[in-house]
Amino acid sequence: MLDVAIIGGGPAGIAAALTLKARGVRRVAILEREAVLGGVPRHCGHPPFGLREFGRILTGPAYARRLAALAEEAGVEILPRYSVTALQPGGVVQAATPNGAATIRARRVLLATGAREAPRAARFVGGDRPLGVLNTGALQAYVHLHGLAPFRRPVVVGTELVGLSALATCRSHGIRPVAVVEAGARPVARWPLGLFPKLLGIPTYFNDGIEEIRGHGRVEAVRLRGGRELTCDGVLLTGRFLPEASLARLSHLALDPGSLGPVIDQYGRCSDGAYFAAGNLLRPIETAGWSFREGAAIGGYIADDLAGGLPAMEESINIVAGEGVKFVVPQRLARVTPLRGRLQLRVEAAISGRLRVSSEEAVLYKRRISTRPERRILIELDEMRPPREARQLVVEIVP
Repeated sequence: MLDVAIIGGGPAGIAAALTLKARGVRRVAILEREAVLGGVPRHCGHPPFGLREFGRILTGPAYARRLAALAEEAGVEILPRYSVTALQPGGVVQAATPNGAATIRARRVLLATGAREAPRAARFVGGDRPLGVLNTGALQAYVHLHGLAPFRRPVVVGTELVGLSALATCRSHGIRPVAVVEAGARPVARWPLGLFPKLLGIPTYFNDGIEEIRGHGRVEAVRLRGGRELTCDGVLLTGRFLPEASLARLSHLALDPGSLGPVIDQYGRCSDGAYFAAGNLLRPIETAGWSFREGAAIGGYIADDLAGGLPAMEESINIVAGEGVKFVVPQRLARVTPLRGRLQLRVEAAISGRLRVSSEEAVLYKRRISTRPERRILIELDEMRPPREARQLVVEIVP
């Protein structure tokens, strides 16, 4: 039996493994469906990665290689091409391996499966089904892993940071996007990063989106919802990340309808105490560095739990996303005094008002806030003193 099985070999999973080994946990294994560790950074051939972790700026592939090397040096058991197919109660995992089906048992299991971009179907884009419709991950894999350019004149959808990263990849590999299309009234990425398409001379159409893709064999043109038609040879769909939560969704673990990831407490512990979760599975999407630090912290909590050092799950406080709030992570707090850690939340739309946390009539935390979707909002838990009888805290933004 393993002490800890980690599902996913990206920054969060590797960081957790390193912490566990440093804490003296003997058998720690990473189950990775790809042939090598590293996760999404393997596909991102640009800086900046690794400044906090390694004290220098690296490209994504270099950062991924360093993480993988650290895991190997630490004595982590690395199981490549292990595709987990089912999670069962008590830390029992079913997997498809190079040697056939396998049952893996572990005292604790960490889910670190990351996030993925929303596909075409989830964006309700109609029209033909030609070649040349990709997401950012596929583009990065084409150019950085295989040295191929999948198109030359694409239309890029989205202005999140990942969309700007995709533009940089395009420009560095001779791909010249004909336009950027954004559903909102302004760029999602913070100023001045949102000016990047303009600096590259790429037209940006706001309050718009692709209604129809046309092409026989491969993409030839798109029609936007505003009626404009653009000639192009590809469509690049960026952003709108979703947690890679299919395993959790098919399992016995509780899921949060707001974040779409598993319900956790402040220690990363899921509804089954044998399972923990970390990284972008919890909420799309944070940077590789954030995921690494979060994985390291939750790896420490798992080590504590194996030593009997975490509080019981039975007495907990539920965290509810109220008015103006899309989701809150964690969704449950083990009842300890004083509280430690923080709540992280996101909003559905641009909003201004008073952010507050309340327990029935008692307001435990409040501050003025003006924010937009995809902005990280943090509330330090050590600033709150919930009543002893509190069973629920509501996080909301009110006028």
